[in-house]
Amino acid sequence: MDCRERASQVSRASGRLRVEGASASLAGAAAEAGRTTSPGQDCRAPTARPPERSGDHGVPASDGERGSGGTKSPGQEINRRAFLEQAGRFIILTGAASLAWDYVLAGTPQAAPNYVATDHWWGMIIDIDKCIGCGNCVRACKAENDVPTDEPGCYRTWVERYQVRPNDMEHPIVDSPNGAYDGFPEIDKPGDGVKVFFVPKLCNHCAHSPCVQVCPVGATFESPDGVVLVDKDRCLGCRYCVQACPYGCRYIDPRTHTVDKCTLCYHRITKGLTTACCEACPTGARQLVDLKNPADPVHEFMRTHKVHVLKPNLATGAKAFYSGLDGSVR
Repeated sequence: MDCRERASQVSRASGRLRVEGASASLAGAAAEAGRTTSPGQDCRAPTARPPERSGDHGVPASDGERGSGGTKSPGQEINRRAFLEQAGRFIILTGAASLAWDYVLAGTPQAAPNYVATDHWWGMIIDIDKCIGCGNCVRACKAENDVPTDEPGCYRTWVERYQVRPNDMEHPIVDSPNGAYDGFPEIDKPGDGVKVFFVPKLCNHCAHSPCVQVCPVGATFESPDGVVLVDKDRCLGCRYCVQACPYGCRYIDPRTHTVDKCTLCYHRITKGLTTACCEACPTGARQLVDLKNPADPVHEFMRTHKVHVLKPNLATGAKAFYSGLDGSVR
């Protein structure tokens, strides 16, 4: 006897046992009904209830599909609603992000109990070799932060193209049409030993910011997590910080006549998101980093790459780190 015949016999035996068990159960139910029926009631055996119809993938039919007419009793509806409310409340409260929900709705996510500003120290890594000058970061920044697109010189971030000639490396040709919002035009005469590369720029969020030091009203300040921000309600528009910034990263918003700059998308990073420019970069040339997080890949990157900052002689404690930065970049 092979395995298939043995399996067939076992299946038939199991079927007979199930039929006999079902018959005995029905007989017992009929006897019980006969004992509990009063003299004036019908003594017929109860009709067996048909099996519930199943939906797709074997899911039992819902309450609305059961019974006559597909209707639910008020008690069933109340119990169902109460169960869903309780279950939904439990599911929401178990998520870590739910701790910040009330603060997110209030517009102050940085005050959420699960975001401790002093546990972070934000910066950015920019890999020059990966930047292709597409301008995605500039467009994403303007769209995310409502930066004017019809006014010249209004950029929170921009991209510069450098053309370094071998016989005059100290005087590169630098262009940035419209901040690279629309990318770059093609070079008329490529080659001839000219080195061409792109350099994204933004606020360096310095640990010793000259802009913070010169602000007469404290409108420019440094947050506990290392981001340099501007309180526009206090800003006078005096332009002291614009002149003090050695990187040219500030501008006056023509709509409010107050200063504006990169905030590292503070409204996003305090919710666990990355910046708009990093998210839009197709090559990963920009990476938001948390220098206080020992598990952040930035530490390994800085150990294995030559990393520089712009104008290191100024000792501003810049936190925009460049990999592959050419010495001609200013």
